[in-house]
Amino acid sequence: MSQDHVRNFCIIAHIDHGKSTLADRLIEMTGTVSERKMTDQHLDTMELEQERGITIKAQAVRLQYKAEDEIDYQLNLIDTPGHVDFSYEVSRSLAACEGAVLLVDATQGIQAQTIANVYLALESDLEIIPVINKLDMPAAQPDRVLIELEQTFGFGRDEVLQISAKTGDGVAELLEQIVDRVEPPAGDVDDNFRALIFDSKYDQFKGVIAYVRAMHGSLKSTDRIRLMGTGTEAEVLETGYFSPVLEKTSGLMTGEVGYVATGLKDVKAVRVGDTMTIATDPAEEALPGYAPQSPMVFTGIFPIEGEDYPELRDALDKLQLNDAALVFEPESSAALGFGFRCGFLGLLHMDIVQERLEREYGLGLIATAPSVSYNALLKNGETITIDNPSKLPDHNQLADILEPWVNITIVSPGRYIGAIMELVTTKRGEYKKMEYLESASNDEDGASIRDARVLLEYDIPLSEILVDFHDKLKSGTQGYASMDYSMIDHRPADLVKLDVLVNHEPVDALSMITHRDEAASYGRALTSKLKELIPRQMFAVPIQAAIGGKIVARTNVKALRKNVLAKCYGGDVTRKRKLLEQQKKGKKRRMKMVGSIEVPQEAFMAVLTLD
Repeated sequence: MSQDHVRNFCIIAHIDHGKSTLADRLIEMTGTVSERKMTDQHLDTMELEQERGITIKAQAVRLQYKAEDEIDYQLNLIDTPGHVDFSYEVSRSLAACEGAVLLVDATQGIQAQTIANVYLALESDLEIIPVINKLDMPAAQPDRVLIELEQTFGFGRDEVLQISAKTGDGVAELLEQIVDRVEPPAGDVDDNFRALIFDSKYDQFKGVIAYVRAMHGSLKSTDRIRLMGTGTEAEVLETGYFSPVLEKTSGLMTGEVGYVATGLKDVKAVRVGDTMTIATDPAEEALPGYAPQSPMVFTGIFPIEGEDYPELRDALDKLQLNDAALVFEPESSAALGFGFRCGFLGLLHMDIVQERLEREYGLGLIATAPSVSYNALLKNGETITIDNPSKLPDHNQLADILEPWVNITIVSPGRYIGAIMELVTTKRGEYKKMEYLESASNDEDGASIRDARVLLEYDIPLSEILVDFHDKLKSGTQGYASMDYSMIDHRPADLVKLDVLVNHEPVDALSMITHRDEAASYGRALTSKLKELIPRQMFAVPIQAAIGGKIVARTNVKALRKNVLAKCYGGDVTRKRKLLEQQKKGKKRRMKMVGSIEVPQEAFMAVLTLD
């Protein structure tokens, strides 16, 4: 197809604003998938996506559309996730497109992730088509959302489309707008072939399948390719496009989005962001690619059975191919054996990866409590990165510890400002600014300033928003607030390592780095929680929290006790005392023999439920 008749676009929005539903309507109206095969959230192919009702992976599909001018167009759509933890998927999708459909819920208005995605699209210099969705909902307020779009982003009223992705109203007009407003690809057809790898997956028959956007030149299915980043060469097994299943073709042309089956079995040879070219006539310069994504959250993942360690390594390799934001390195723990220290973009990302490892690869896993990455300044002038609390050097070697800070944006109705400020202040947050997304005077419904939506911006330590911040924000605002965050820098703080000892033995997997002022209260809460989770033994098990050599909290798991008095149905009390003394002596002897205590998985995640 002519390059002038190709349009590449993606759908960006806050979570649950209707991206996948709109993708369904576009697929239906262009006849890409037959009505018999069509399902709800058709592009969300992962079992986890269907269960949770969220998009985790960006999915591509080619739509064939005959416009009102009777010309056939090829529309390459990439449906993106909406949750902040998967923002890397969005940034990669934007790099493969010329336009973006900005979807805003008519019942909720602009949310924090909406703002973040618009800035990403502007940085990529994309044509943005603003769309207000869910007009069919009884609570829809399109006029109010229109004012928000005007005042926040400067869109004109005539630029904004109003649709219902569920019923299909207005979707035909949106298709025409995509054809009219999104620029065709600007690559050079006669130049050497260069394609940007924006995603990939592993197939046991075809090897690594690279998802590519052809920027310049053309590729035939008989060519030999070279990956410019790694220097790896391979014969092309197959080329094609997404319909959304893989459809084989004879090659790829400039501007098209498709796939290349490389046949490579080494999953590390194909990297997301790399440039693909033809080995016999290679390009001289690689495409810009992507800025590497820094993980925010770290946790240890260990196999329950030690012999599953090689399988876990292979599974992480294959998963990393499909999820470029996942990083990992080998780790060993005295309590849990050999495993991997994994980095994630957030807690949801961590939860999804762990569940995918268990479901798709059949592994039994134990995950430790999540932590963030600190910079430790040593007295000898050296700076080291600490992503595992157990690796923090002794206090006498440390000059200072720097913790990561993030800039957090919260969007909420004005009546919840007090609750939000109180929450952020207790989490050591620093106020930056506050602005209203709409003014009460412009509200046609006559709403008060308390109902006007407000944007609050704070700087806050990443560790403070890691565990329960989002839940408390939602409960404090009755579910109306949304948040987005981005890393800014590392700042010095009075931090200490809190160790946990079970039966006088330190458990490295339960160690945590926390602020000195909160260490004692965290220790008390954690020991109390562990007391409920660690099973009772035939002897008392002490659980202690310590900072260095100082014990700051302690509790005991009471011993199980056999009822030795059951046979004493009568007689003098001295008979009962004698039996109890014999039992006491036997327990003392056994305590010296018993070695380790089995700590269940729930204990390692107890920090997530501390109040």
